[in-house]
Amino acid sequence: MKIEDLSMQIILYAGNAKAFLHEALHAAKHGQFDEIESKRKQAADELLKAHKIQTSFLQEDAVEQLDVLPVLLVHAQDHLMTVMSEKDLIEELILLHQQQHETNRKLDRLLEIVKMQEQN
Repeated sequence: MKIEDLSMQIILYAGNAKAFLHEALHAAKHGQFDEIESKRKQAADELLKAHKIQTSFLQEDAVEQLDVLPVLLVHAQDHLMTVMSEKDLIEELILLHQQQHETNRKLDRLLEIVKMQEQN
């Protein structure tokens, strides 16, 4: 397969992963925590596909010393690394949303108790 085709596959898989990660973040923002894990899994699967192609490029370069690195391959590598970095940040944001949701739930419960005590 041509380098350009494989580069486009890396971009496609990384883009898919990014979309799944943002869907997970959106779900977390709206308290839909049951949806997050499947989106994370889908993102991880797409990143794995992209990473396997990247690894094949590295192996080929180690053996055959690629003469030229097409700009599209450089862009694909950049795109993949950016999504991998975003993944780490999005996972932290999801955790923060989960913690905030739990804090809000506890606060709501506490306010209910205070309100019931005031009524008595």
